[in-house]
Amino acid sequence: MDTAHEPGGPATESERPAIRVVLVDDQELVRTGFHMVLDAQPDMQVVGEAADGVQALELLGSVEADVVVLDVRMPRMDGVEATRRICAAGDHPRVLILTTFDLDEYVYAALRAGAGGFFLKDAPAADLLSAVRAVHSGDAVVAPSATRRLLDRFVGHLPEGDDAAAGGPARLEALTPREHEVLVLMARGSSNAEIAESLYVSATTVKTHVRRILTKLDLRDRVQAVVLAYETGLVGTQGPG
Repeated sequence: MDTAHEPGGPATESERPAIRVVLVDDQELVRTGFHMVLDAQPDMQVVGEAADGVQALELLGSVEADVVVLDVRMPRMDGVEATRRICAAGDHPRVLILTTFDLDEYVYAALRAGAGGFFLKDAPAADLLSAVRAVHSGDAVVAPSATRRLLDRFVGHLPEGDDAAAGGPARLEALTPREHEVLVLMARGSSNAEIAESLYVSATTVKTHVRRILTKLDLRDRVQAVVLAYETGLVGTQGPG
């Protein structure tokens, strides 16, 4: 049977445009390693590299990118400021933050600045690939196992954002009781599947709740929802009650 792709039908994996990636890290060896891993994928293409935030902004002025894989600690301009400037543009690539986690207390600030998520440098290559694809698709990459560790360590120890928690707890009054439950579980690091199991609902229902939470609270993605839950006091650093 002829299984050729029909005109007008859905594109196959090989027919989709490659995800254009820019790598930004002050360590050339790190960039080289990630470059090799990403370029080996049929759906990814590294379109440029930069050694710091200044070079990254200059590069993004001359190449089109879908995802910027960005280190936090770099000379001249760090990843937080670079993220802020990249995300200030109207039509900008998504940002995936690189971190060693235990040392980078700036990651939380970078997420607030607009990054689509964070990735641990020592994680397996397969995780990096999944993270790039997730960020490109519009999802937020917040590893469930690391979410509470990240926020517990740094919330309350960073400068206040301009309007990150505008309205305080009153802002959350637009949510239904079930949406409150979902937001709490998100902030504690639960994946959609784990939330579904905890609340005895389907994963599709959880996705619907998450989408409504983002819409009602005027948030860009899951990362901002988690940050807001901590900043408004909905979830504290003492852990589940």
